[in-house]
Amino acid sequence: MKCIYCGCEENKVLDSRNSDETNSIRRRRECINCGKRFTTYETIETTPILVVKNDGSRQAFDANKIKKGLIIACEKRPVSAVQIDNMVANIEKNIQNRLLQEVKSSEIGEMVMEQLKKVDDVAYVRFASVYRKFTDLTSFKRLLDEV
Repeated sequence: MKCIYCGCEENKVLDSRNSDETNSIRRRRECINCGKRFTTYETIETTPILVVKNDGSRQAFDANKIKKGLIIACEKRPVSAVQIDNMVANIEKNIQNRLLQEVKSSEIGEMVMEQLKKVDDVAYVRFASVYRKFTDLTSFKRLLDEV
């Protein structure tokens, strides 16, 4: 980190604090060369992820869409808001850890189903019935047999 006053690259950190509203770390520094103090903010650089839809179009990844789908699937079920938030966080972490700039919407759907299967069978079947767009009773029965 270069000093904003003299350009020296040697400085020491006097204080570090989390900045809640910006998800960054505020650091108070002192230049070794000139002795002046200055503040820096460090943030995590994330690569924007695009979701490739079934029709080939692309849109920015939005974890809120996953959360909305989970809330609908878990309606009137004994699934807490904390569990839903944890499922969303797990899916988002999985997508971020891939280090890819694009992810297929079908892969996200499978991740959601995997998370739901661990938490609540009924919510899993609800989500799967909408996600997989069953056209006949036999394919739906196959899903039920898996559970």
